[in-house]
Amino acid sequence: MSMLYTQTYAAGRDAADELADFRGRFRLPDENLIYLDGNSLGPLPLVTVERMAQVIEHEWGQRLIRGWNDGWYTRSQRIAEKLAPLVGARPDELVLADSTSVNLFKLAYAALALQEGRTEILSDESNFPSDLYLLQGLISIFRHQHRLRLIESPDEIVVPFAAVKAAIHDQTSLVCLSHVAFKSGFVHDVPQITRAAHDRGALTLWDLSHSVGALPVQLDAWDVDLAVGCTYKYLNGGPGSLAFLFVRTDLQERLTSPIWGWFGQRSPFEFGLEYQSAPGIRRFLVGTPPVLSLSALEPALDLCLEAGVDRIRRKNMALTEYFVTLCREVLAPLRYRLGSPPEPHQRGSHVTVRHEEAYRICQALVNPVADAPAIIADYREPDNLRLGFHALYTRYVDVYRAVVRLEEIARCHEYQRFSTTRASVT
Repeated sequence: MSMLYTQTYAAGRDAADELADFRGRFRLPDENLIYLDGNSLGPLPLVTVERMAQVIEHEWGQRLIRGWNDGWYTRSQRIAEKLAPLVGARPDELVLADSTSVNLFKLAYAALALQEGRTEILSDESNFPSDLYLLQGLISIFRHQHRLRLIESPDEIVVPFAAVKAAIHDQTSLVCLSHVAFKSGFVHDVPQITRAAHDRGALTLWDLSHSVGALPVQLDAWDVDLAVGCTYKYLNGGPGSLAFLFVRTDLQERLTSPIWGWFGQRSPFEFGLEYQSAPGIRRFLVGTPPVLSLSALEPALDLCLEAGVDRIRRKNMALTEYFVTLCREVLAPLRYRLGSPPEPHQRGSHVTVRHEEAYRICQALVNPVADAPAIIADYREPDNLRLGFHALYTRYVDVYRAVVRLEEIARCHEYQRFSTTRASVT
C-alpha cells in the first residue's frame, strides 16, 4: 500500500497547512465526528454565535423597530459589497435576496422577456433539478413559446464544452447552467461557454451555488450576463441563508423583474399606489429581507475573505486530489467508482464516489460501529456518495480516516445493518 495511506502522512500535510488555524474558528461537535457535507450546509462559525447574540439582544431586543434606521434597511446591499470580490463583480451588480430558486426565476423570466422571438432554453442533464423545474414552469408561463433542451453527458460526469457550443444556435434565448455540477462536481468552462452564447446572441445565467466560496469566480472578467447562488454551502451562512443574484451593469435597465414588491420600488416609504421600479440592481428586490438570517452571513463572509479564495481553492484541490488518489489505490478494488472528473482543475470541492450500496454505506458512515468516527457525507440517487471538502475546516487526516471507513464498511459489509428504504432527506 502507498505511503500516502497512513495517518502519519496525512498529519504531516496538516502540520504544513497554512490555513490550519481556521478550523478552530468553527463549531465542530467533537473530534470523533468528521464533517464532509459542507457542500450542502457549512458548519457554524464561532463568531456567528457572538454576532447573532448581539443582533438579537441589542438590535432587536433593545432597539426594536428603530433597527431599520440603525442599519437594517441597507444591510443587504452592504453585505453584498463584501460578497462582490468572491464572485468578481462590482458591488452595484449584486443583491442578497430571497432563495436561489426565486432569484433564478426572476432572472430567467427577465431574460426570456428581453429575448422575445427566440424559442429555445439550453441547459444540461447535470444541472440542479430545481433549476430545471423553474425553467419548465417558465415555459408554461410564456404559453409554450419555448422548448427546454438538455445536453447529455457521455459518462454522467463531464459535459464537454464542444457539446455545449454545438447546441447553441440562433434560436437559443438563454443558456442556464450550474458552474459546478451538484452530483459529479464537474466544473463548466464559464468564459468559453459565455463567449459561445454571445456569439449566437444568447444570454447566460449561471448557478454558482456549488462554486462560490470554494473556487475563484470572475463574473465581470468572464462577461457573464446573469448569475445566482446560495450562501449556506461553502460560505457557511447558515441553513436557508439568503441567496444572491447578479446582473451585469449594462443589462440592468433593460431587464424587468417579474415580481414587483415594495423593496424593489423606487421610493418604498412613499407608499405610492403605482409601482415605479428602482434604478439598477435594486429593481430585483421584492419584500422585506430576513434581518436575522442576513446578519448571520456577514461574519462567515469575513472568514472567507480573510482566508482568500485563491488559498482556499489551492487547498481544496489538494484535499480532493488526495482523496481521489486513495480512492484509486484503496477503494477501487471494493467496487467503488469515481463519479467525479479525474483532473483536479475540472472538479469543484466535492468528490463523488459511486457504489451500488452507496445509500446504505452513507448510513454506515454516520452511524459507526464501536469506536469508529462518525462521518457525515450525503447521498444522491441512484448510487452517488458525495464527500465535500472545505479548506477552512477539513484536514488531510479527515480525508485519510474517511477512506479507512469506506474501506472497512465495504470489506466487512457493515452497510447490511441498514435498510434500503430511503429517508425523506438524503
